[in-house]
Amino acid sequence: MIANSGEIPQNGKKGRLASLLEVLAVSTRLGLTSFGGPIAHLGYFHGEYIRKRKWMDERSYADLTALCQFLPGPASSQVGIGIGIVRAGLLGGLVAWLGFTLPSVIALVAFAYLMQGLDIGSAGWIHGLKIAAVVIVAHAVMGMGQKLAPDRERMTVAVIAAIVTLSWQTTYSQVLTILAAGAAGLWIYRRKLVDPSPALPIAVSRLTAVVCLALFAILLIGLPLLRQWNEAQWLAMFDSFYRSGSLVFGGGHVMLPLLEREVVPSGWVSQQDFLAGYGATQAIPGPLFTFAGYLGAVASGISGAVVGITAIFLPAFLLVVGALPFWNALKSSPRVQGALMGINAAVVGILLAALYDPLWTTAILAPLDFALALLLFVMLVFWKLPPWAIVLAAAAGGVLLGYL
Repeated sequence: MIANSGEIPQNGKKGRLASLLEVLAVSTRLGLTSFGGPIAHLGYFHGEYIRKRKWMDERSYADLTALCQFLPGPASSQVGIGIGIVRAGLLGGLVAWLGFTLPSVIALVAFAYLMQGLDIGSAGWIHGLKIAAVVIVAHAVMGMGQKLAPDRERMTVAVIAAIVTLSWQTTYSQVLTILAAGAAGLWIYRRKLVDPSPALPIAVSRLTAVVCLALFAILLIGLPLLRQWNEAQWLAMFDSFYRSGSLVFGGGHVMLPLLEREVVPSGWVSQQDFLAGYGATQAIPGPLFTFAGYLGAVASGISGAVVGITAIFLPAFLLVVGALPFWNALKSSPRVQGALMGINAAVVGILLAALYDPLWTTAILAPLDFALALLLFVMLVFWKLPPWAIVLAAAAGGVLLGYL
């Protein structure tokens, strides 16, 4: 058995504080050591939270993971939030997110200030980081394609999504593509049988859930309208990052095209700074969504970083809390599962489009760039080197290419 979200394992204020400090300590350690992206993060969580500390049983962890894969947003962060809720209530979920996220935010904000203090216009290591981003995203596309588009129907959806994304580059094109793919999946897989699974044993009141879902929807709809009446940059940034965090299915790599279309055309961040920061994000532990902190810092310093991080992660918290009471009914619906299959296939296509533009078109400019990318790809896929090692090798390779 596990604790309900409203229960604290120890009694009284001292017990509550002890639980929160315990969650903070463990999640911070994970935030300092969890390299490798969201799938690897789930493995770290399983080892620390489930096998070692037994804060949740195996079946509950699997079901929580399934819920967070179903929701838009950073799946590994949402799983961490859910485990924090189990251990120390709703505040425990917030503390678990803070501990896991803060180390990489600090590192990326520091990198943003370093970038602003240097003339990086022709720096070879910056070009190397761009090539690293190509390799890491190519690997993500390959892995996600095998998992999320394994049959001809879903692969067709993925390819169509890629074509539409490349051909129709507007603010809402990706959202409409995802919705259309969900409708296609609902129709194609409407009769697919779904294996039953046990109920997720985390108690969140329906009132709390409804409030969170209502706030999520109000912000998603209301922020763009509010921007029409208030031209403050912080509000525009909050809206852009919040919308990106609300619409990302499939993990941190998928936010790349969404964020690029929000921050580069607006002039908040240059294309060069964007790609360099994305490459640097691969070299540090923690969630990829902390890239928003880097972008915010480049655009508006510390205050921009706070806006970026708060806005992009807020939907994750609202959705995971809001979905818990309703997940047990939804997960057994063939229609919901079919729509999700179509959405996930479209995510593969959207990421494939981002691999070409802006990544490939701005990083692979000469035959030697392609040669370095191939070498890094072999190191990542076949030699199984961690992403941070690939980033360092890419930076060194970029410097070397500058002398050739």
